[in-house]
Amino acid sequence: MKKRILIPTDFSKNAWNAIAYAADLYKREAVDFYIVHAFGKSRSSTADQQAEIGLQKTLKLLEIKTTYPNHTYFTLALDMLPLRAIKETVERKDIELVVMGTKGETDDKDVFYGSNTVDAMEKVRNCPVLAIPGDITYQDPNEIVFPTSYKTHYKRRELRYLFEISRITNAPIRILHVQSEKNLSPLKQSNKELLENCLDGTNYSFHWLENVSVQEGLFNFVSQRNSGMIAFINKKHQFFGSIFSNPLVKQLGMYATIPVLALHDLRN
Repeated sequence: MKKRILIPTDFSKNAWNAIAYAADLYKREAVDFYIVHAFGKSRSSTADQQAEIGLQKTLKLLEIKTTYPNHTYFTLALDMLPLRAIKETVERKDIELVVMGTKGETDDKDVFYGSNTVDAMEKVRNCPVLAIPGDITYQDPNEIVFPTSYKTHYKRRELRYLFEISRITNAPIRILHVQSEKNLSPLKQSNKELLENCLDGTNYSFHWLENVSVQEGLFNFVSQRNSGMIAFINKKHQFFGSIFSNPLVKQLGMYATIPVLALHDLRN
């Protein structure tokens, strides 16, 4: 059975890069891609026609860019706001993964993540979201960094898409824990052991950093190792909105160059 992936587009360079990245990431897999343009914000009387023209141009570019025989592309032009369009398409088409650019047509160099991307990461609760920076060229990630506090336990099905990307790219998973204490509490140790059970059968390793903030520790780890992707579990408390607006993140600019996979806590 083919995998189903949704890719929103506003016809910007960032959006096109997300489409190209998704095609290369899943080059070995059979996939139905749904390319969706939401024009609910447009005041133009010809918005629907312009959307169809833009989608057809995108398909023509794909014919030039890629010839993966196991990929099929469908297009949708929807008269609604982007978040609603994503949510409704995820439900109606039984989408398994959303891949989108980190920002849209404004391409503000001082903004690493646009509001539509952060909204999708926060509010599309039944589907993971993979955010792709606009200036990167695809290569199989050398590793996927998964930061964790060990404060809660994970279920294997919550990590399904992390495992999938690791499998199809042969990228090992690096579990990163950042804290000030030298030893884990009994609860954290128990959750670490549960996570290790979830990781059984995958290529992974554990890593620990002390005496540094989570954001700075993650940045240092990823930068020094030139890591190819980061994956988070979103606990439904506006984590992505807060971390992407954090002054340290703005200063470091880490998320401008690294794909980020937003997974979700199934208990929320």
